[in-house]
Amino acid sequence: MNTPNINLALLSQQFGTDEKCREALEKMRWPNGPECPRCKAKAAPIANRFQYDCDGCHYQFSVTAGTIFHDSHLSLSKWFITVALLCEAKKGMSACQVQRTVGMSYKTAWYLCHRVRAAMTATERPKLGCQIGMEETYVGGKGTGTQHRGRGTKKRPVIGIRQRNGELRVFQAQEVTGRVIDKFLKENVGEEVEVFFTDESNTYKGAAKRAGISQEHQSVNHAAKEYVRGDAHTNTIESAFSLFESGLRGSWHKLSAKHLQAYLEEMCFRFNNRDNPYLLRDTVLRLITAPTFEYKQLVRKIA
Repeated sequence: MNTPNINLALLSQQFGTDEKCREALEKMRWPNGPECPRCKAKAAPIANRFQYDCDGCHYQFSVTAGTIFHDSHLSLSKWFITVALLCEAKKGMSACQVQRTVGMSYKTAWYLCHRVRAAMTATERPKLGCQIGMEETYVGGKGTGTQHRGRGTKKRPVIGIRQRNGELRVFQAQEVTGRVIDKFLKENVGEEVEVFFTDESNTYKGAAKRAGISQEHQSVNHAAKEYVRGDAHTNTIESAFSLFESGLRGSWHKLSAKHLQAYLEEMCFRFNNRDNPYLLRDTVLRLITAPTFEYKQLVRKIA
């Protein structure tokens, strides 16, 4: 599967059957030949079965053993097609669309999409550096009275940090305060930051200094319709927000606060890998190593 991303016609040709998908999984999971998931010894194929027998402990297993695929009743070909659709849909794809396109129940499609999103979530992320832009947006239903957008709205705040010509981090927040800003900066930004770009909000004043990440803070005054002043602007982070908001309008429509972060992680993963020609392969590799994500975890009520 070490070929660049493929279109649906080639996807159907190369991964249209479970046998072809198993072969691809074997090459990705065991590039040096089948290996026992228990003792790491070499294993031999069992005749007429999609299983292997360990030369050491004689444990019998398949390529899906210990992976997110193992407890799924869905065919591997439908897994591959769904992963490809989520990787290629720049503005996201709803579970309803996956249900119609791939062919499965809505419940299965919804659960499958969330399992892929969970695998897309990075466990370790490098710190951002150089030139950093930070901004917030607000998502959710319409506000009341004059509270339709911006600070003071009853919508859910989403905070974004993006390195110029680099990666993006996006988070759901309960509120936009100096303490919240400080927390996200310390967790995601390194000390080698050169410039910190924001709008004129008092919330950002002093944040870079408190986090010890920057000697220079430049802001633009959006209230005075100033959006660019030399190199100072927040357009890099706002372009990412625009992409997410397009997904809200065209694909996802309504997102609960409980699952909002999962959709943000999906968008962030796809955005950061927009130039990766092997995105399908790399996402499947994440699925192979991803921890089990049970349905009860997905529907569990927030305490």
